[in-house]
Amino acid sequence: MSIIEQRRTELRAQENTYNIVVATRTDVDRAEPTPRVMITLEAGGPDGEAVAEGSLDLDVAVAATVADLVAEELLSATGEGRAPRRRSAGRPAQQGRPWSEEMDAELEHRWIAGESVAQIAAHFERTPGGIRARLPRVGCDPENPGCYLPVPPSRRTDLDEGEPT
Repeated sequence: MSIIEQRRTELRAQENTYNIVVATRTDVDRAEPTPRVMITLEAGGPDGEAVAEGSLDLDVAVAATVADLVAEELLSATGEGRAPRRRSAGRPAQQGRPWSEEMDAELEHRWIAGESVAQIAAHFERTPGGIRARLPRVGCDPENPGCYLPVPPSRRTDLDEGEPT
């Protein structure tokens, strides 16, 4: 016995109509049921002539990798490969890169010392929004320069009660 889930999609792109069927199945009567995915594609031109047809039968574990490889090879083979991504001129060099523990400690120190978001952003080569988003992660209050975030009521101890926050 097989369990099957199927999705059908019809798309129009340029002057062609594409019919794509993606079916996943698991043969539960086997000793080791292996999920499979079957992708079937049919495409017709403006006059109904076939412009593409075919199918792939894949182990689910490799389906995403195969999809990426096929897309990459198609773009390469047709000469429509993607241009290499370049940073826009106004984008800070470190934007989107991970933060280290040392950088987090320096961020906290600079904020508590009273530096502005703009100064810190310039130092770390990040956007002001990126700095504001990171401040709470190091315990700093992005709305109050030079301040830590208050201890939430659920985490307060008797010692915290007498201390100003």
